[in-house]
Amino acid sequence: MKYIRTFNESTNTSEIEAICEKYNITNYTINEDGSIDVDGNVDLYDKKLKVLPLKFRNVSGNFLCGCNYLTSLEGSPQSVGGNFNYAINQLTSLVGCPQSVGGDFNCNYNRLTTLDGGPKRVGKCFSCRDNKLKSIDYLPKYYKELFILNNPITKIIKLFTTSDGYKNISNREDKDLIMDFIDREIIQQDKLLVNRLVEFLDDIGKPKPREELIELLKNDYKIR
Repeated sequence: MKYIRTFNESTNTSEIEAICEKYNITNYTINEDGSIDVDGNVDLYDKKLKVLPLKFRNVSGNFLCGCNYLTSLEGSPQSVGGNFNYAINQLTSLVGCPQSVGGDFNCNYNRLTTLDGGPKRVGKCFSCRDNKLKSIDYLPKYYKELFILNNPITKIIKLFTTSDGYKNISNREDKDLIMDFIDREIIQQDKLLVNRLVEFLDDIGKPKPREELIELLKNDYKIR
């Protein structure tokens, strides 16, 4: 399927309409740049897509693209009023994703190593479990719950949150601790500054990490 990048003389409106019909996309408006606004939901779940078939701008409902072969968020809407779901793809970056999501943001089961480029505001749950995240920098400024199970960083988050890394992080205390953890720059790219981690844990009244955990963390981080 051709990926429509720009709206120009070589891009026929009827081509966009045909793609919308194929994927059951209704109540849409074609913009001058060839992107479309959709008043409602877009369901591209399990369509065996390697790229998005259209360029989206704003979607008022849900935008569902899970269970495909997408390696990029190129063409994704700038804003989504409902849920945004890109779970079970092959993403290594969140660059190009909507900056505002009214419902849940789900990027579970991808290959993300960073949250850079991610949304600024998520109305409900920001879920990024089962990726390769070594840090939680670039978290949305606003979200209600954080679900981050099964990432390298989870082993560290378990040290200072009441969720132990296995439940949604939603209480204000845990959120504040996460922001403090980020601000102290305890993790710098792939480096873990153990002295800063120990100082942070001591400041919040938590025991320092056991030697066995430090050894385990060497599989994911350069220990400094």
